[in-house]
Parts: sequence; structure tokens; C-alpha cells
Amino acid sequence: MQKQVIEFGGEPVGIVVPDQDRLKFIAVKFHVIDLDEQRFDTPDEVRLAIRDLVRARNTAPSTHV
Repeated sequence: MQKQVIEFGGEPVGIVVPDQDRLKFIAVKFHVIDLDEQRFDTPDEVRLAIRDLVRARNTAPSTHV
């Protein structure tokens, strides 16, 4: 497998590249930087992790007054 672009919400947010028999995610958008360099088994697993990250951020309580 070559590198593959990962999109979320119709926008490219990173790529996955083969690494140690898995796929390493390389973020290109700040809102997914927490997943940068993490390894996944499939591109779909990356997309699910992105979805979960975005949802968690959208439901987190505001910390500033």
C-alpha cells in the first residue's frame, strides 16, 4: 500500500503511510494533531478515531469564563 489521503467532512486532514505492518497517521490539520503519528490497522479505523476526537472536543465543557 502507498500513502493514502484521509478525509473527514469532505476535507483532507492527513495521510496514512505503511509503518511496522500498520498504518501511521500523519496529520495535516491542527484539529486532528492529537492523532499524529499514531498507528492503526485500517484507514476506516483512522476515520473512526478522528470522528471520536471531534465529537469529544465538541461536547467538552468550555473552560474559560
